[in-house]
Amino acid sequence: MLVVLLAPPSTAQDPTAGFTAVSLSEGNFQLQKPYNMPSSARYSFNGTVRRMWVFSSDEPFKTESDTRPRTEMRMTGYDYSSGVWQFEGSVFVPSGTTGVSIMQVFGGGETATTLMLHVYDGALRYYNQRTVEDNIYDRWIRVNVVHDVGASALTNFVNGNLKLTASGRGGDSHYFKFGVYTQRDSSSRMESRWKNVRILKKN
Repeated sequence: MLVVLLAPPSTAQDPTAGFTAVSLSEGNFQLQKPYNMPSSARYSFNGTVRRMWVFSSDEPFKTESDTRPRTEMRMTGYDYSSGVWQFEGSVFVPSGTTGVSIMQVFGGGETATTLMLHVYDGALRYYNQRTVEDNIYDRWIRVNVVHDVGASALTNFVNGNLKLTASGRGGDSHYFKFGVYTQRDSSSRMESRWKNVRILKKN
């Protein structure tokens, strides 16, 4: 699998140029949280910021699941199998959160996902591998992920700077997720806050 980390250009780009945002309502945001918890115990939304947190000791999101604890938004209504699609959102990760996925492009061939963005010790990583952005704790960053299904290619921008290109992982259907999903060597408590979330499609 080809993964290329890129140094930031001197001038930020607009990753959304040539894309059109789709219409989103609250019905497009489907919360997945520990099955035995009320939503308010792991999620808050003040009209601008969606705050999601989870504990490593929490239950999975449904009783029959053997997956690790999560509090995530599964974006609905815009699953895709072709075309060029983009996720955009601004995220804030509090200091101390580690060993967690904060964003996914779900759907892969031999794997469940095509892309995951993890946080380890203040670094945003492609899965648990290459560092995409250092020192993300306690500050807002804008994340754009572009998935070109036909070309089997993904690009990741942080604050308008192209930071990562990666090849796709196959799969027949995809959708976007964001929040907190426990990974290896996690902190006991994990949190991410999101605002200005959009889904866009290339014109």
